[in-house]
Amino acid sequence: MKLPSRRIFTLLVALAALGLFLALVAYRFLLPALSDQISDSNRPIYQWFTDPASRPSLTTRLNATACPGAPFILPSDGFIGLLWNDPAAPYTVLATHTGIDIFGDGAPGTVPVHAAADGWLTRLPEWLSTVIIRHDDPLQPGRTIWTYYTHMASRDGTQSFVAPAFPAGTSERPVKQGELLGYQGEYAGVGRAAIGLHIHFSIVLSDEAGFFRNETQIGNTLDPSPYLGMRVNVLDRAPRPIACETS
Repeated sequence: MKLPSRRIFTLLVALAALGLFLALVAYRFLLPALSDQISDSNRPIYQWFTDPASRPSLTTRLNATACPGAPFILPSDGFIGLLWNDPAAPYTVLATHTGIDIFGDGAPGTVPVHAAADGWLTRLPEWLSTVIIRHDDPLQPGRTIWTYYTHMASRDGTQSFVAPAFPAGTSERPVKQGELLGYQGEYAGVGRAAIGLHIHFSIVLSDEAGFFRNETQIGNTLDPSPYLGMRVNVLDRAPRPIACETS
């Protein structure tokens, strides 16, 4: 087989370089622009952190009670900032947000986080700031789903804010709706930039073996809106603060 000539090889390299350049341009300019057309979440998030006086006007406060007819409670009071399937930065349309972020107004380790529904709680041995609860799906009987809660630790990772009742290694401990799971924190993980105080909450599907799927992939999660009785899907473009649905 004859090798490509130097001219063809040079052309291929040039085309590869052009493709890489166009991909970088798309990532730097086109994807953020498209994300901004879908989501306006970064605007109120910026307001939350730069104008503390505005926080009461952005806060959803349900005090661990469910919206009318909803099977789950909102796990924490606060500003529902990033929404489900949200492409707002640091996410993109190619890798969207898999749950909702609820930003609490208080010091780290003081804003309570509650179980969204009755279930069985697991905290893997390596989980500093995270718990997950297995549930019988109230909207699709016979299906198993999981609610996932994370960022419950101090910014530097030296202190977990998960409730002492759930030490690392806990497996299938029964919990009741509204039970205290811990407190909001700022922990983002080892080697990652610190984040603002919040709890990340998502609803995760089971795999074929009945275990929870990888929560970081949007296709493994469910829109929490029908479970919470409020519009937390980014495509609904609900005004902030997000309130219970009345119809």
